[in-house]
Amino acid sequence: MSPLEIGALSVVAIIVLIYLGLYIPIALAAVSFVSIWLMRDNFQLALNLLKIAIGDSVMEYAFATIPLFTFMGLIVAKAGLGADIYEVMNSSFRRVKGGLGMATVGANAVFAAVTGSSIASASVFSRVSVPEMLRFNYGPRFAVGVVAGSSVLGMIIPPSAMLIIYSFVAEQSVADMFLAGVVPGLLLAFAFIVAIMLMGRFFPAFVGGTEPDIEGLPWRVILLKTGPVVLLIAVVLGGIYTGWLTAVEAGAAGSLTGLVIAALRGRMTWRGLWSAVVETGHISASILFLITAASIYSRMLGFAGLPNELNQLLEQHQLGFFGVMVVYVLLMLFLGTLLDTASIILIVVPLFLPLVEQMGMSLVWFGIVSVVAAEIGLLTPPLGLSCFTIKATLDDPRIALKDIFIGALPFALVMLVVVALLIRYPAISLAILN
Repeated sequence: MSPLEIGALSVVAIIVLIYLGLYIPIALAAVSFVSIWLMRDNFQLALNLLKIAIGDSVMEYAFATIPLFTFMGLIVAKAGLGADIYEVMNSSFRRVKGGLGMATVGANAVFAAVTGSSIASASVFSRVSVPEMLRFNYGPRFAVGVVAGSSVLGMIIPPSAMLIIYSFVAEQSVADMFLAGVVPGLLLAFAFIVAIMLMGRFFPAFVGGTEPDIEGLPWRVILLKTGPVVLLIAVVLGGIYTGWLTAVEAGAAGSLTGLVIAALRGRMTWRGLWSAVVETGHISASILFLITAASIYSRMLGFAGLPNELNQLLEQHQLGFFGVMVVYVLLMLFLGTLLDTASIILIVVPLFLPLVEQMGMSLVWFGIVSVVAAEIGLLTPPLGLSCFTIKATLDDPRIALKDIFIGALPFALVMLVVVALLIRYPAISLAILN
């Protein structure tokens, strides 16, 4: 077989192995290693490339952001800031139809800015928001759908692990990716709130709900509950935006600030600190292993010439910019039904990067589009990791997995509309950078 045929088969093999349950980094590394060996008929060359991939990937200074931001997110979750933000948002939207759903979106947007994890958001707000909405007679499908939909904000609003992974694949600045994610993330949160307003107006039976019999919080309480989160956001994003801190330094400063906040609130014990450190190690090791595997995968694609072949194929069919992006998003949506977000980004993005560069488009913008498009997969069956997380966290026999997927469907459609806007108006992603 030719290198091109081997490369094409290797991509298919990776997707099949991941879908069958093989650990993602092992599937990427093993198939890529064997493919390079077969292409060059040289075992030593494949072994040397594996060594180079390890040395050139996770040894980079920029990847210190991964354990630092992971630790910060875990500390913030233990400090109970998610519940505080939800209480404030709940008070703000209490008189609006679907207000508890809007409060969940707003709280998720703020919580995302200090955790960077969709799964963490889904887990926290499944416990905080869903029982509250059910208590006030909101539709069960709407309640879980809001949590599932708004949880994806954790992967686009910085700090985000997916943006860090993309920055490695595309060789872009982590700080630039973080800043580029702010406006699209806020746009997505606003679109979710508008969608809830429209659902409340045109599909009131689906939304349900009675007006919560709660009073607005005093300003002093609001400041006490939101102050720590505002401080964290100011330290992390403010430090990066002003140029005072690099992404790594911002991660360290955010971790220290989060630790101090948790200690002052009496939410941090030595046992809790040790638990956060150990969990940070587990999460960081898995992400860095994934990045190492992706490095040799990218080299394998280069050996096979797949990106160039894809470029020529699209040119033969005379697809313009929007045609290429439609193909790209459709491929993302299809793989989203089979694979998780990280797998999709690592498999698909390297194939399209040369083409995007050739069209003269910003790779930072392309990263934002890629992450939002891939995140739709968190809400779609059969994988839908956010939906599975909510089901496992709630453990409520009255709410089936099917109900969560149905409830999340409107929010997946909203994300698709936002992806279209980001493609049509790249300036949205680059607003802060320009």
